[in-house]
Amino acid sequence: MMKWLRGNRYAAMMLTIIRLYVGWQWMTAGWHKIAGAKPFDAAGYLKGAIAKPVLESGTTDMVYANYVAFLKSFALPNVGVFNVMVPWGELLVGLGLILGALTTTAIFFGLLMNFMYMFAGTVSSNPWLILLGFFIIAAGANAGKFGVDHLILPYLHKWFDKLIDRLHLKPKYK
Repeated sequence: MMKWLRGNRYAAMMLTIIRLYVGWQWMTAGWHKIAGAKPFDAAGYLKGAIAKPVLESGTTDMVYANYVAFLKSFALPNVGVFNVMVPWGELLVGLGLILGALTTTAIFFGLLMNFMYMFAGTVSSNPWLILLGFFIIAAGANAGKFGVDHLILPYLHKWFDKLIDRLHLKPKYK
C-alpha cells in the first residue's frame, strides 16, 4: 500500500484531489480570518480552551493538562503573535497544498494545527482533515507530483546535497 501511495501515478492523481480539497479548507479558513470584517483575535478562543479544557469522561481530570498550561502561560500572554500566526499559517498551508508546493511541509504544519485545535477541544472538521492529511503526508513527494513540487524538489535536493557537502556532514565510511 505504501509503495503504491508513494510511487503510483494514479495514487498521485487521487492525492491531488485530496490535496486540493484539504488545501481549500485551510486557505478559506485563513482568508476569512485575514480579510474578515473584524480583525482576528484568538484571545476568546484561548480563554475558552483554558476555562473549559478537555476532561476525562465522568471526572474533572484534564486530559491535556500540559497543553492547557501552554495555553495559559505562553499562548494567551503572547496572543498578538498567535493572531498573526494562525490566520497566515492557515492561509499558507492552504496555498502550499493547492499549489502542491512544499506539500509535505504544508501538510505537516496543517496536521500540527489540527491537533492543537483538537487538544483545545475543538472537533469541527479537524478529524476529517487529519485523516486526509495522513494520506498526504504518507505519500510524501508523490502527493505533490502534479504540482509545483515536481519542479522545485529536484532543485532543493541539489541545494541540500551541496550544503551537506560544504558542511562536511556526509558520513565517512572506511
